Amino acid sequence: MAENFKRKEENELIKRFEDHVKNRATYFFELDSFEQIIGLYIERGQYKKALSAINLAAEQYPFSTELIITKAQVLTNLEEYEEALDLLDKAESFQPNDSEIYFLKGSIYSLQAQYEAAIETYFQALPFAEDTDEVYYSIGLAYQSMEKYQEAIDAYKNAIEENIFHDGALYELAYCLDICGELESSISYYKKFIDADPYSQAAWYNLGIVYNKLGRFDEAIHAYDYAIVIEENFSSAYFNMGNTYAQMEKYPQALDAYKKTIDIEGPSPEVYCQMATVYEKMEQYELGLKYFQKATKLDNLYDEAWFGAGKCLNKQQKWYQSLHFYNKALKLDHENPEYWKAVAQTEYQIGNIVSSIDAYEEASMLTPEDKEIWLNWSYIYYEQGEYDKAIDLVISGLEDNPDDADFFYRITAYLITAGKYKEAFNYLENALILDFDKHEALFEFFPQLETQKALYKIIDQFRKENS
Repeated sequence: MAENFKRKEENELIKRFEDHVKNRATYFFELDSFEQIIGLYIERGQYKKALSAINLAAEQYPFSTELIITKAQVLTNLEEYEEALDLLDKAESFQPNDSEIYFLKGSIYSLQAQYEAAIETYFQALPFAEDTDEVYYSIGLAYQSMEKYQEAIDAYKNAIEENIFHDGALYELAYCLDICGELESSISYYKKFIDADPYSQAAWYNLGIVYNKLGRFDEAIHAYDYAIVIEENFSSAYFNMGNTYAQMEKYPQALDAYKKTIDIEGPSPEVYCQMATVYEKMEQYELGLKYFQKATKLDNLYDEAWFGAGKCLNKQQKWYQSLHFYNKALKLDHENPEYWKAVAQTEYQIGNIVSSIDAYEEASMLTPEDKEIWLNWSYIYYEQGEYDKAIDLVISGLEDNPDDADFFYRITAYLITAGKYKEAFNYLENALILDFDKHEALFEFFPQLETQKALYKIIDQFRKENS
């Protein structure tokens, strides 16, 4: 009720303002009203309307630093970076101790990939900032973008010391430590917090994250348990515990943890997706489908949920329904190679060969190093007797996978079928050198006993000569 009343008031304020703009009606707006109007436009992503409102407001309140800063923010969203920086220089001359000005300047420099300038400006913000954790976090991101991981680690640690609950800093710290091979050593870092305050649920929680990343799952569960004992409604700890149990293939415990997360914070597409994935792994595909669909109802733009629903249907060989969900996911994320690959495989199952080939081509452009794309795509031509096309495709895939024995074995199979024995044996020799044990894959293409015997003789001779 209160929410509806608030929305009605906001809409009336916008209507009055737009009436003023359109008809030059004689409304006077207080600065607070202008700020509310501008904020509503920004919230709705209507940046040009927000800019018009700011310009009108500036006519009535020309010395408002807040309006100058807000205009700079809107211009940043419109990618008018230089004009935004000019305005911030002007605002700085009025309020040289305003951390927001420096912080926004730093953000613009980061967007322009001027990371050195961004870092310098963020440091200028620090003495005046209330949320110093956010400033340190932004410094860390800038260093990370420059691949200066040690400096980024220091900045993230500073952010965490200011606010141990800063999720972004904790996540990026773990990433940088992993990159630098220092994840193991970070355990003592978090234990330092625990020694200082054994009842710090955040320290236990983050220790759990590190243990999980290191694959020390039992210790991760132990750490999450401590966090939950300290704060019984710690939903993030329950959620992470569910993820760890899922990695341990302890699916009932994972589901219990996810359900507890929902009990605490209510349903979310992310938790429903995780539950659905667990049901999928348990081969309870109908339940998996149910929870993926629950996720899509909460967030119609959650492409992972649409894709997961497609996978559950695919596992049940419901190709047409599966394809429908895959296409929904693909529409939301057109650059996802896994989605293209799934569409290609399903189109093939339906018998839509041309559509399957087109989808494999899209997938290959996005991840040319994925051998499954090239092998499956080429197999379509092989099945149709177009051996040269099949061979050419696998050779194309070799460019990004030059040392993968599977490609050499597959080309060998196609060449033998095409009757090009001399070329085939050249590729076979390379395949055997790269990975001798994979030679059994050839026999799948040649079920005839005579062919298998001939191949075995050649392979055995190679083994003897190279043993």
